[in-house]
Amino acid sequence: MGATSQNHFSSRIGFIMAAAGSAVGVGNIWGFPTQAATHGGGAFLLVYLVLIVLLGYPMLMAELMIGRHGQTNPADAMAKLGKGALSRRIGWCIGFASIVTATLICTFYTILSGWFVSYAAAPIAELAGQQTIADWLMQFSLSRNLVFTIIFTAMVVLVIRQGVQQGIERWSKRLMPLLLAILVFGAVYIMTLPGAAQGLSVLLIPDFSRVWDTEVLMGALGQTFFSLTVGTGAMMVYGAYLNRRENIGKLTAYVTLTDTSVAFLAALMIIPAMYVAQHNGVQIFAEDGSLLNSFTLVFTVLPALFETLGGYLQYIIAIVFFILMTIAGLTSAISIVEVPTSYIVEKTSLTRNKATLLVAACITLLSTVIVFNFEQLFGLIITATTERAQPLIALGIAIYLGWVWHRNSLISDIAAQDNADTSSRFWTLWPIYVKWVCPILITAIIAQLILG
Repeated sequence: MGATSQNHFSSRIGFIMAAAGSAVGVGNIWGFPTQAATHGGGAFLLVYLVLIVLLGYPMLMAELMIGRHGQTNPADAMAKLGKGALSRRIGWCIGFASIVTATLICTFYTILSGWFVSYAAAPIAELAGQQTIADWLMQFSLSRNLVFTIIFTAMVVLVIRQGVQQGIERWSKRLMPLLLAILVFGAVYIMTLPGAAQGLSVLLIPDFSRVWDTEVLMGALGQTFFSLTVGTGAMMVYGAYLNRRENIGKLTAYVTLTDTSVAFLAALMIIPAMYVAQHNGVQIFAEDGSLLNSFTLVFTVLPALFETLGGYLQYIIAIVFFILMTIAGLTSAISIVEVPTSYIVEKTSLTRNKATLLVAACITLLSTVIVFNFEQLFGLIITATTERAQPLIALGIAIYLGWVWHRNSLISDIAAQDNADTSSRFWTLWPIYVKWVCPILITAIIAQLILG
């Protein structure tokens, strides 16, 4: 069963907001500034921007193209590209691996995003005079982690069960502009504080001697995958919900531009904020110059920064910032949870409501196991999915689009789009680029991860 008419995006802007929401998440607002601060600021930003163009854009386009061609879930969409029984089976396995990866990503994403919800609630509890509750909301504990993982999962379920147009599209249209507005406000406000100028120079003035550092290159490549959700199947699912006449080249450009703009805005806010915090006496760097607590940066440096503001302002800024982080988590989680949900809806007789609840129950169960074994499993799941599985799946996607998908079939899909001239330089070069350049770049990431 393919995507039905009710399961298509109703408008171009609806798709752009949903796809940008998928790409714009914790990876941008939390991960990107941390990566930039760790890997040379301006040098990392420069390499990241180049790689978004060289790798992110063409691979995002490949996933959307395969999804729309298949008009079904990632496993069956990949299988449709195969020419024989074996290639179809391998394609199905690559697509199914993306579904499993998406599900596993959801497990740590719901835990992490649950923290954002609790940190947004903590200042409200303080303002209400409930200091004991506020302390519990901000302390790392088994009970806090379990409660807010479930709360965040419930928020995702409420959106997903409403379907594509009434759920994903409607909420993405509401949340994405709000997210962008809060980011712009945050960046402008931080710039007015003492110490921000130093952070701004670190971000915008690249040290060209670091541009070719292996750590900077590989960090930027990995961030490109994670921020654009390449290799999770999410964009194949969204591609299946697209009208065949929509020009994917243009749509992908809009999504990539939005995603990169948000990453840059987040860096404009958070990196100067780090130096403002340092100016106010908060230690952010170790003696060797490395970033302290990069994993929990946002939960240590920023609350400490907010406290220095004093008065009601510290609570308002904290609430607004962590609501922003919650929105970022929600827009990404919606797309990732949709991957296994769409598969179950197509493969079983379950309704969307029941399939969503089943997926949510599985994710909650797995998340609970991680919460109870946090030290052993949390970092392991992040590494296994974002640093291992995503690059391998992306490599499979590049190989299948470039080497397995019959060229005439690909050309006819391109020709069906509005204002797409198959003889133009862009549409002539893109399949060749994905066939040769993308696999080489992705193999370089995998090789670095294995050797590293």
